[in-house]
Amino acid sequence: MKRRDVIKFFLFLTIIFVKPLILFADINSVKLGKKAPNFLLNGFNKNNPDKKEWSLDDFSGKWLIVYFYPMDFSSGCTLQAKGFQDNLRKFNKLNSYVVGISADNEEEHESFCTSAKLEYTLLSDPTGKISKAYDSWLNPYSKRNTFMINPEGIVVYKWIGVRPIGHAQEVLEELIKQKKKYA
Repeated sequence: MKRRDVIKFFLFLTIIFVKPLILFADINSVKLGKKAPNFLLNGFNKNNPDKKEWSLDDFSGKWLIVYFYPMDFSSGCTLQAKGFQDNLRKFNKLNSYVVGISADNEEEHESFCTSAKLEYTLLSDPTGKISKAYDSWLNPYSKRNTFMINPEGIVVYKWIGVRPIGHAQEVLEELIKQKKKYA
């Protein structure tokens, strides 16, 4: 076997085995039944434009859907965001908030919220610190994962590597189940 072939084979093995391990290495560190990792991030909400900073405590006493996504204005992220917006009234009736988190800055979030007519909070995590805490970071983007947090701040459900189409409806159905379970 020639040296070039050995190197190609080694690179092939690296791509096949190492890359998936990097993608999914820590997906189990956010444990169901445990306290959600805290956050303090800048962001944008068109219904509260003067508020610039949000923490997990801002949502205490209500159910919280935190979804991580790669980037504002991309087709998949726009589908996912609009899916949550289309169901927002139903989420609100169930005493819950929806929050999206990506590496985009607040100005991009404001533009995206305006363009897509989003009425919920988008938070900026440019360094990936919070995305990492939620096992949702693949530099330089957040991975597409969603977490359901109950009013006491406990993670009760998570979706890893979600598909944008129909995801909001799937989350809504699970929220209804979880509310019955915790009632």
